[in-house]
Amino acid sequence: MSKEQTFIASIDQGTTSTRFFIYDKSARIIGSHHVEFTQFYPEAGWVEHDPMEILESVRSCMTKALDKATADGYNVDSGLKAIGLTNQRETVVVWSKSTGSPLYNAIVWMDVRTSSICRKLEKELPGGRTHFVESCGLPLSTYFSAVKLLWLMENKEEVRAALKKGDALFGTIDTWLIWNLTGGVNGGIHVTDVSNASRTMLMNLQTLDWDKATLKTLGIPAEILPKIVSNAEVIGKIAKGWPLFGVPIAGCLGDQHAAMVGQACRRGEAKCTYGTGAFILLNTGTAPIKSTHGLLTTLAFKLGPKAQTNYALEGSIAIAGAAVQWLRDSLGIISSASEIESLASKVDCTGGVYFVPAFNGLFAPWWRDDARGICIGITRFTSKSHIARAVLESMCFQVKDVLDSMHKDADEKGEVKNEKEEFLLRVDGGATVNNLLMQIQADLLGSSVVRPADIETTALGAAYAAGIAVGVWKEEELFASGQIIKTASIFSPKSSVEWRKKKVDSWCKAVERTFGLADLEM
Repeated sequence: MSKEQTFIASIDQGTTSTRFFIYDKSARIIGSHHVEFTQFYPEAGWVEHDPMEILESVRSCMTKALDKATADGYNVDSGLKAIGLTNQRETVVVWSKSTGSPLYNAIVWMDVRTSSICRKLEKELPGGRTHFVESCGLPLSTYFSAVKLLWLMENKEEVRAALKKGDALFGTIDTWLIWNLTGGVNGGIHVTDVSNASRTMLMNLQTLDWDKATLKTLGIPAEILPKIVSNAEVIGKIAKGWPLFGVPIAGCLGDQHAAMVGQACRRGEAKCTYGTGAFILLNTGTAPIKSTHGLLTTLAFKLGPKAQTNYALEGSIAIAGAAVQWLRDSLGIISSASEIESLASKVDCTGGVYFVPAFNGLFAPWWRDDARGICIGITRFTSKSHIARAVLESMCFQVKDVLDSMHKDADEKGEVKNEKEEFLLRVDGGATVNNLLMQIQADLLGSSVVRPADIETTALGAAYAAGIAVGVWKEEELFASGQIIKTASIFSPKSSVEWRKKKVDSWCKAVERTFGLADLEM
C-alpha cells in the first residue's frame, strides 16, 4: 500500500554531476539519484560542458529517483507539491530560441579564456578592475558570466548571427534548465533568479534588475537576458515529455545561496561549501557590505517576491575538491577521492611541503589570474602521503584566507558568536565527510567547525525554497529551529597559536611564489 504524504523535490545541478532528491515534509530524503557528466578541456585554462548532456542528466536523475521512491511505497506522483532547482553559478549558455539548440558548449565558471577581455576592459574603463563594483558588487574577473558572454559574442559566428536575427537567448544553467523543463521551443519560460543574476556582473544589487548602464557599456542587448525572479515563487510547471509533468517549479537558487538556506544561515552566520571549489558566504542581513579586503558583495537570498532581500559577503576559491580529483585522475596517487583521508593520515604533518592549487589562477582574496599551481618544499623525504596532506591543507588555508578577510570586512558587529565568544563556521558539501580535513580546518582557523547531519545542504536549500513558495514550510520556522546545530558534529581546534602562525606564514610565502607564472613556456 502506498504512503500518502507531502513531498518536495530538488534538482541539484553541479560542476561535475547532476542530482535529484525527493524529500518528505520532515526534510528526510525518500528517493535520490545522481549522474556524472563530461568535462571538456579544449585548451589550457578552458573548461566546457555539453548543455544537452546536462539536460539528459536531469531527465535520468528525475526518472530514477522517482522509481526508487515508488518502489519503496511512496506515492510521489500524487503527493509532490513542488520542485526546487539549484545549480553551478556563472556557467553560461547561449542557445537558439527557434530550435532550442545550444550555439556553443556551456562555458564553465572556472574557465579563464576571457583573461584578455578582462585586461582590455580594465585599461579602457575609468574605474579599472572595480568599475562595476558599485552596481553589482563584483570586480572584473574571468569568473563572472558577463565576460564569458562577451567572448561568445566576439568569437562565435553562430552567436553573432543569432543575435542579429533576434534568435539568441542567454542564461546561466538555471535558465537553460527551466526554459527546457517548462516547454523549450513550445513556450519555455525564460527566467533566472536573483542569486544567479547577481553573479553575472549585470544585475544591480539595489534594484535587483539588469543594470542598464552596465549593459550599455559592455554592448550586451537586454532582449537576450532572462526575467529576474525571487528565490521562492511558482515559476512555471514541468512540461509534457518530462517526468513529473505538471508539477510546479517553485524555487531557484545558485548553489552557494541554496546552501545558506539549507544551513539556515541568519544574519552574522557563515557557511563554507567544499565542492569542486570552496565557497564561504556570510549573511550580512538586509544591507550589502562593501568589501575592502578582496571579497565579493553579493545577494544571499530573497525567499519570495515580497520577502526581504538578504545580502552576503563571499569568498570564492576556484580549486578545492578539484585538487583531489587531480591527484586521482591526472597523477594516479589515489584511485578514489575517499582514499585521500587514509593516505594523508599516515603522516602527522606535510614534512614542509606546501601545495597551492592555482590551476587557473587564484580567486578571493588574491584575485590573481596570472597565478599557477605550485608544490614546494619537496625533499627526498617527501612521500605521497605528505603530498596528499598538503593538498588537504591547501583547501583549509584558502578557507582561512577568506575568513580572515571576512572578519575584517564584517567586524565585530557583523558576526554572531557562541557563548564562548567563538565564531562557528558551518560546513557542507561532499568533502566534509573527510574528518581529517575538518580537523585540519579547525586547527588552522583556531575556532570550531560545525558539520550538519545532512551535508547535502545545497539540494536541501532548494527544496526549502520551493516548499516555502507553496506553503509546505514557513521561512521563519526554518531559520528559527536551531536543529542544524543540535544534530551537528563539531570539530574543535587542538593546535597552538604559535604553530598556527608559523604554518600561515609559510603558506603565504608559497602563495606569493605562484604569482606571474601564467606565461611560463609550455
